[in-house]
Amino acid sequence: MALFMERTKVMEPMKPMPDDDMIICRCEEITKGEIRQAIHDGMYTMNEIKRFIRPGMGLCQGQSCGIHVKRILAAELGVNPADLEECTARAPMRPIALEDASKINEQ
Repeated sequence: MALFMERTKVMEPMKPMPDDDMIICRCEEITKGEIRQAIHDGMYTMNEIKRFIRPGMGLCQGQSCGIHVKRILAAELGVNPADLEECTARAPMRPIALEDASKINEQ
């Protein structure tokens, strides 16, 4: 979906489905309907969905929900899940005290 012409395609309005209230990302409490709506709003890659509605950014880092988000994205776009790019993986970060950071350099 990286080509400019594919990025400008207009999707039909989202039609509600009975399972739209199903939780896909348990860490961030994101539903299938929220993911589908994001796709219909123009987010056509795993990275865009991750950045804007946060599936895969909780404690499990997408280990539980990543494959489900990818399947939903592929189904909505009408493509094979294998054709979609994977999400960019990044190590989880958390703030530390400056005192602790200086100890890291000493070791």
